Amino acid sequence: MRPAPLLLWLLLGWTVLGVLASLGWLPLSAWLAAAVVIALFALVDVLRLRRMPSPEMQRDVVPVMPLGPPATVSLRLRGGTRRTQALRLHDLHPGGWVVHGMPRDVRLPPGRDLLLDYSVIPDARGQFVFDGCQVQLRSPWRAWTARRVIGASSTVRVYPNFASLAELAGLSVELASRSVGARLQRRRGEGTEFQELRDYRVGDSLRKIDWKATARSSRLISREYRDERNQQVVLMLDCGRRMLAQDDQLVHFDHVLNASLALASIALRQGDAVGMLACTGQQQRWLPPQQGSLGMDMLLGAGYDLQARPEATDYLAAASALQAHQRRRALVVLITNVRDEDDVELRAAVGMLSKRHLVMLVSLRELALDRAASEPGEELEDSIRSAAAMHYLAERDRVHESLRREGINTLDVSCSELSGALIERYLALKRSSRL
Repeated sequence: MRPAPLLLWLLLGWTVLGVLASLGWLPLSAWLAAAVVIALFALVDVLRLRRMPSPEMQRDVVPVMPLGPPATVSLRLRGGTRRTQALRLHDLHPGGWVVHGMPRDVRLPPGRDLLLDYSVIPDARGQFVFDGCQVQLRSPWRAWTARRVIGASSTVRVYPNFASLAELAGLSVELASRSVGARLQRRRGEGTEFQELRDYRVGDSLRKIDWKATARSSRLISREYRDERNQQVVLMLDCGRRMLAQDDQLVHFDHVLNASLALASIALRQGDAVGMLACTGQQQRWLPPQQGSLGMDMLLGAGYDLQARPEATDYLAAASALQAHQRRRALVVLITNVRDEDDVELRAAVGMLSKRHLVMLVSLRELALDRAASEPGEELEDSIRSAAAMHYLAERDRVHESLRREGINTLDVSCSELSGALIERYLALKRSSRL
């Protein structure tokens, strides 16, 4: 309960009367009578406010939201009195979110529903709670205000932005791959799994001609092949402190998660199964490879609350865990940020995985370091920073080159290039029948 402006003005007026009474310009009995009237007025009004029923509230909010785009939240209010209620309401949305349309002053008519909409923009992935709706009620005589929390809480999950995945689903594999920046070379029937017979086309290899079918039909018939299906892809995601670097208002791990889901979408449509191992320190989260639309649902559900943590990643522990979980040969896509101090441990982890799996090592570049190396500046401090960045990048390139010499598929890309590079290399490996 709090006094409203009207009650404060009445108390101020009563104080003025007290000053006049002390100067003898007003009888003391008048000042005392005013005190009794104001006290009774305030007491009756506060009792009426305490007995005033709270409005009813129902919240309509989607249980799953994408990170980035705004989402609409709807509130349905119904008054609990026979008179129109003037109130101020504020829905208790998760803190830190960008909100448009709250708080709001409304007049709630008796016996009728009032519908209100406002928008929120989630600022992080994970599970969040709307803790009810806070309303500020006014007493019938406007002497007091009271704050109450009405309605039930609502739990929502914020997933990576799956709107782009829905757009990819409406395109062919080739168009979807090109839309995220993958550069694909056109080819014809170079897969390893027989698909169908078709008429010979100029440029077909003689090895593709089916001579028995040609003899039966009296015209040249070629075999059409497709990429082998039912293969397995495991996304091995680094959730350590290096993924906390930030580019384009998103930390690197969010870029990694978005690109991994884009790759998973293409791989699932190719008939492959996709799994995930998220690793940081000694902790891992494992999702066995899944196929079809269920596979994407499982990936979204298993990865929506993953966050990068300020801990060092144990590559050997992660490799050992993957070896224990994944017995069948798979394409292992390890996404991290390779540094020169990783040389020995990372080489050992990749060597362990390469004994059974085909490993693709993806290393994210930090744009801040690239800018520092390319902009020496005029001040001594800027030149020192630029030289240090150039030395760091040179050592980093040395590690990448040594891994390539050992036959490890290595990508060194920025966050903006990640999705296209992943899909491009995956399709190239698949079409080369190396998996």
